Amino acid sequence: MIFSVQSSALKGYRFPRSVIGYPVWAYHRSALSLRDIEDLLAERGITVSHETIRDWVAKFGTQIAAKIRRDRAKPAEKWHLDEVVITISGTKHWLWRAVDGNGDTLEILVQSRRNARAAKRFLRKLMKRWGAPRVIVTDKLRSYRVATRELCPGVDHRSHKGLNNRSEASHRHTRRREKIFGRFKSARQAQMFLSVHDQTAVLFRPKRHRLSAADYRRKQTEAQGLWVGYVGEIVA
Repeated sequence: MIFSVQSSALKGYRFPRSVIGYPVWAYHRSALSLRDIEDLLAERGITVSHETIRDWVAKFGTQIAAKIRRDRAKPAEKWHLDEVVITISGTKHWLWRAVDGNGDTLEILVQSRRNARAAKRFLRKLMKRWGAPRVIVTDKLRSYRVATRELCPGVDHRSHKGLNNRSEASHRHTRRREKIFGRFKSARQAQMFLSVHDQTAVLFRPKRHRLSAADYRRKQTEAQGLWVGYVGEIVA
C-alpha cells in the first residue's frame, strides 16, 4: 500500500513524503473530498487539517503529474478532441480535452471561448508537448477545421460526431468530481485539478475491461510502485 511505504522526510515539513503523497493520491484517484481524506488520516493516527491537505494537493500534485507525463509512452497516432461546457461562478467556460486512441488523456485546457482562436490555442499546446498525430477526430465544430488547416495541414482531420465517442466518454470523471466540488470555483482551480486528475487516471485506470484479473492486479502494483517513486522525487 502506498501509505505504508517508508520514505525520506521533506525539508520544512513535519511529515515524511509517504504521508504527504497518500492524500494527493487519494484525492485524485478516488471521489473523495478533502474532509474525507482528513478523516482517513485521522483514523490512521495522523492529525492534519483539510486546509493542509489542500496545500499538499495543490503544490505536489502538479509535480507528480509532470513526472507521469515525462515517463509516459508515446501516444497513439490517432487523437480525439472534444470540448464540454462547465459552469464556473455562474459563467460558462469550455473544457477542451484530447485523448489518444487508447482513451488516455493527452491534454486539457479550460477556456472561456469556443471559437477558432481557442481551438488553435489548444491544438498548439497539444502539439508542443506531443508533436503532430496522424489522424485527428473531432465533432462538427468548425473551429477545429480552421485550427487543423493552419497548424497541421498534413494531418488527416475527420469531423464526424459519431466517431468522437471516445473523447466524449472521457468527460464522465470530470462530471463526477464537479458534483463533489459543487462546481469548480475558478478556471485556475479547474485547470490545476484536472491536469493532475487526468494524468493520475492514466496511471491508475488501465482499461480494466481489457485485462484479466491477474494482469489488472499487476498493473495496479506497477502503478503504485511508480507513484511511490514520483513521491520520492518531489521537492519542497
